[in-house]
Amino acid sequence: MLREVLIGKIHRAVVTDANLDYEGSITIDESLLATAGILPYQVVQIWDVTSGNRLNTYVIPTNTVGVVCINGAAAHLIKKKDIIIIAAYGYMSDEELNNYEPKIVFVNNNNSIVGVEG
Repeated sequence: MLREVLIGKIHRAVVTDANLDYEGSITIDESLLATAGILPYQVVQIWDVTSGNRLNTYVIPTNTVGVVCINGAAAHLIKKKDIIIIAAYGYMSDEELNNYEPKIVFVNNNNSIVGVEG
């Protein structure tokens, strides 16, 4: 049996921009993605701590440090300066889960990494 589990999470990132006219997705600093084990174009859940809104989209990487930009229709739900949690999931067998820990990336108000678990 495969179980859906948390692969990686970026905890309490600050949205640096919200671009309504973009085709969709979330643009994220590639160093944050790599540290959290989240791949480009992977589906993520976004939980807005500020508003309570939740949505699913996919990730577009950027090499611009600290960027977390909400794109497209999601910009109606999540605004610049909102605090969000970004979570990616994957499937694993019970055997794979025996010694597994997800990557949790903690960031400050500038989206700089201040801690990592897992």
